[in-house]
Amino acid sequence: MISVNHLPVVLQLFAALGCGLVAGVFFAFSTFVMSALARLPSTQGIIAMQSINITAINPLFMAALFGTSLSCLLLAIFSLSKWHQPGAAYLLIGSLLYLVGTVLVTIVFNVPLNEALATVKPDTIEGANLWASYLTNWTFWNHIRAIAAFLAAAAFTLTLGN
Repeated sequence: MISVNHLPVVLQLFAALGCGLVAGVFFAFSTFVMSALARLPSTQGIIAMQSINITAINPLFMAALFGTSLSCLLLAIFSLSKWHQPGAAYLLIGSLLYLVGTVLVTIVFNVPLNEALATVKPDTIEGANLWASYLTNWTFWNHIRAIAAFLAAAAFTLTLGN
């Protein structure tokens, strides 16, 4: 059984694994999924990405993305209350990297781009123009998300065992 004293360690482990999992998903998109979609004719690329954006909103991915957010928020609070303890700075840094660099970037940049893509008709000039800018902009912000989640995972991993 896990005691209250071990709760921060459980949260650290969950946060490290969650950040790593989310980083892996975003890494895949940054390194080959978006490149593969860019190779398709714009109509097909738009239709494929529209489908991906719909299916990405599922309980498993949302639990990984936002469950990790909750653990990061709790660890940030814990780190501030235990600032004098070893590893507190890494907990805060990891939490902020994930919350700002992954979740906030998703909400402020990637989601609005996805919403714009969702409303475009794939077989139009407007669609093709939007797709060209979407590929560049969405992928740039996805790189940021992947790097932030990876660095957060590293920060949490450094605190395990402390």
